[in-house]
Amino acid sequence: MTSSISTTHFILLFLFLFLSLFLSSSIAYAQEDEAFFIKKSMDRKLLGLETEQLSHLRLYWHDVLSGDNPTSIEIIPPISNKFQSGFGYIRMIDNALTEEQNRSSKLLGRAQGFYASASQDKVALLMAMNFVFTSGKYNGSTISMFGRNPWMENLRELSVIGGSGLFRFARGYAKLHTVELDIAKGNAVVEYNIYLFHYADSIASF
Repeated sequence: MTSSISTTHFILLFLFLFLSLFLSSSIAYAQEDEAFFIKKSMDRKLLGLETEQLSHLRLYWHDVLSGDNPTSIEIIPPISNKFQSGFGYIRMIDNALTEEQNRSSKLLGRAQGFYASASQDKVALLMAMNFVFTSGKYNGSTISMFGRNPWMENLRELSVIGGSGLFRFARGYAKLHTVELDIAKGNAVVEYNIYLFHYADSIASF
């Protein structure tokens, strides 16, 4: 009987100590979060956020699956050959972004990210990528894109969900139109017309 009581007391003491530590930690974290998030309002001028503007960028996205130096690599194959859409496959990309449709035209940057077949019954890609610019004043700036791309349709749209450098706080959308498609090789050239709001200097054109 004494042993049973001692065991019960020990368990109750352990639970009490555990709850005490848990509550103490929770209070401490809550105080840290409160201290972290409560800040004085900032002056928009300090971050160059006085005037928001709308810009239009046109460039060409080159998806190359063939040859000795493909820029689109399959990393996960389709989960089953019963889906004509290729459902489940994922490709990682580092595609060239050029000024004109010709691949040998001026290189503006790279599209880095992935696309995946996300539909069982329709041909539609989930796309997530950064447009990393390497040309002139935009060198190092990026635009982040995300969305659904039913690539067999004539016109598609992706969302601009952010950016960095001269494209900080960017938001908008891109219209996609395939201008070249080689089914046998799997290569494609897609024209991107991007409309985005941002706070940087005017970027009417490259």
